[in-house]
Amino acid sequence: MAKFLTLWELDTTRVPVDPKERITYWTMLLNMVKDDLKSGRTTDWGEFAGGGRGYAIAEGTEQEISMALSRYVPYVKFEVYPIVSMSQIEEMMKALSQA
Repeated sequence: MAKFLTLWELDTTRVPVDPKERITYWTMLLNMVKDDLKSGRTTDWGEFAGGGRGYAIAEGTEQEISMALSRYVPYVKFEVYPIVSMSQIEEMMKALSQA
């Protein structure tokens, strides 16, 4: 199964100004993240110091990752990068050495 690094950033134009509404907004998003971690859709998640941006690691197909991230739209913007594992790199190096 493929692994993906997702860099995420909150769309600050969607964050409520009222502190009580903002807590409701944050709670909704964090509960979605907790669900993704619990289900295994996401294997690691964090927010960068300073807030509003962070990362997630997930496994699946491109379609599965896209579907999972679509739940967060329009509140969060994403950049998604496929990850090549150590064993995959070793396989590529082996194949190159035999070419």
